[in-house]
Amino acid sequence: MQISISRKRDCWDNAPMESFFGTLKKELVHHRKYRTRDETRKDIFDYIEIFYNRERLHSGLGYFCPADYEKLIATGWVT
Repeated sequence: MQISISRKRDCWDNAPMESFFGTLKKELVHHRKYRTRDETRKDIFDYIEIFYNRERLHSGLGYFCPADYEKLIATGWVT
């Protein structure tokens, strides 16, 4: 077993995922009651692939959604 820490011995490795899962729970999961695992999987998949990646504005990307930000990078508007 290996500890999940960075080379400098800081435990920041999990911070981005913890932030994402916190957002997922706050914006989706805590507002729903799921009857089946398949229903849960589909709802979370739709949230990530449709809303989170294509529509939701991210402050770390200058308030662009990831899909639009990638287009800006491809066109050279953002580096």
